[in-house]
Amino acid sequence: MEHYDLVVIGGGPSGYAATMRALDFNKKVLLIEKNKLGGAGIYNGVLTSKTLWEYSQKISSIRETLPNFEVNFDDILKTLKEVVFERKTQMTVHLQLLQNQNNLLTYEKGAASFITKHIISIKKEDGSIKTVSAENILIASGSRPRYLPNISIDERIIMTSDGIKNLNELPKSLVVLGAGVIGCEFATIFSNLGKTKVYLIDKADRILPFEDADVADVVSENLQKHGAVIHQGAALKRMEIKDGEVEYELSYKDGKTEIFKVEKALVSVGRIPNVENLNLEAAGIKLNEKGSIWNDDTQTNTSNIYVAGDVTTDIALVNVGEREARHAVVRMFGPTIKPLSYENISTIMFLNPEVASVGMSEQDCVEKGLAHKVVKLDYSTNARAIAMRKTKGFFKIIVTNDHGMRILGMRAVGEHASSAIQAVAYLIHTNQGIRELADMMHPHPSIIEGVQECLRMLLGKSIYKSSVFKDKLKCYVCENGVCTNVKTLV
Repeated sequence: MEHYDLVVIGGGPSGYAATMRALDFNKKVLLIEKNKLGGAGIYNGVLTSKTLWEYSQKISSIRETLPNFEVNFDDILKTLKEVVFERKTQMTVHLQLLQNQNNLLTYEKGAASFITKHIISIKKEDGSIKTVSAENILIASGSRPRYLPNISIDERIIMTSDGIKNLNELPKSLVVLGAGVIGCEFATIFSNLGKTKVYLIDKADRILPFEDADVADVVSENLQKHGAVIHQGAALKRMEIKDGEVEYELSYKDGKTEIFKVEKALVSVGRIPNVENLNLEAAGIKLNEKGSIWNDDTQTNTSNIYVAGDVTTDIALVNVGEREARHAVVRMFGPTIKPLSYENISTIMFLNPEVASVGMSEQDCVEKGLAHKVVKLDYSTNARAIAMRKTKGFFKIIVTNDHGMRILGMRAVGEHASSAIQAVAYLIHTNQGIRELADMMHPHPSIIEGVQECLRMLLGKSIYKSSVFKDKLKCYVCENGVCTNVKTLV
């Protein structure tokens, strides 16, 4: 029986990252993948959806000048195939060359399951079984879209994100069930392309309920501007396929019901971990109340077995999964390190406009009873946004309500928003104040100048004065549930 320092179960972003990090420690590693190297991250997840978003943004810009411009869906499919091929080839060739260079790395295609906490069974496509042993094991088996028991999902008429690849033309109409990030992203994509009437079912009073209302309002306004209909405060009574189309019925708090018929439906109600076929019981691995693998700083209750990525379903983001995987490997083979922190993760929501965030939101601060100060600057004051003719959006920074003004969080909503958050993320990570970043010489014109101007507002030395730009610049303190305007500008 072959023995390894580390066996990695799952060849998606997390498993791949763990494998490469283990090689840094000169460890003998076996990477096992059941389906396709790269996992959902390449084939029906973040890479394909963000490619679609980028394409749709370009189409949306063209349609602002040429309203009757018709998108060619064959071109979209061609682009998606090229993107997947490029990334898949890059990862596959990289893996093959590393295997040829040394005897540390082995790749096996097959379905892994536990026999004991140190022994793994690999079932190959031809039905044969291979057994290996390992000192340490990392589970990175990923997740899949959640199905609802009362909806018959065929991945062609009623789809999850996995079924988008089955489209051979843009539907004339589409309903999206779920107004979280993924649901709103796909609503944005299809409404941007201009050929699909989009409906979004939102059981809450507003979309993106985990975000601040001002963020959700801008996104909602732009969706509706592109013809989308948002069913707010609506509960889905039924959704079914009739005569090759989708019929769905909604009920509202006032007792009213409505029936709609559309060509396709996209169900986006979260993801569930891929754990069923791993035979976790044989290794004594416990699940938590959500059905995910219990872990403490990536380590399961079985000390030599670790977990990373979507299989935990706590925060299903590629950057988080990769970081967890690398952290787990260092815990196995490296020096003692401090635990991972999930408090200040930088994220991007690919909406219209783009939304970037780091740290706490306003509503987070209110829920925790934290006194805080908020500064908000409209995108229309930013030279780069004006040059791009993309002035819809705002910058918002939340700081402690004291002299140190330590940054608690930031939201940027608008074109190139993601380019604005990383400097602030670093300040949060290092627990620093705002003065150094406010006094730096930033490039001009750039989106990050909006961040600088927010910090100058907090310090009372903004270029723009609130007495003139009352609707563009805001600064207020919230304490004990009461918010009061602050005159930081002269």
